[in-house]
Amino acid sequence: MKMNLHFTNKGRAAIGKFSNEELLEIFGRYSNTLMKKYAIEVTVPAEGNEEVVERGVLTVLIDQVECDVDTFFKELGRDVKVPLKKRLNDDEKLDNVFKAAAAE
Repeated sequence: MKMNLHFTNKGRAAIGKFSNEELLEIFGRYSNTLMKKYAIEVTVPAEGNEEVVERGVLTVLIDQVECDVDTFFKELGRDVKVPLKKRLNDDEKLDNVFKAAAAE
């Protein structure tokens, strides 16, 4: 199943400081770490995610879901804040990074 991670306005400002490849790597790495804790398979494909910053959406594939998907993505959002905040100025705040929604 496809899930779209729609970046918030502040999330879009934060991801704008990264290249597309860096974003795919960050989300892939943090998803892999969380999969050790949650019973879910998440893939961050390069195909279809060529313009994450421009679109403001990252598409991930989920499979073998045996956990609460909302909880997984809330924790992923908290985790990816760490690398995103490192490139923000001191006066820039980052609340929620994205909202997850099933892709159509």
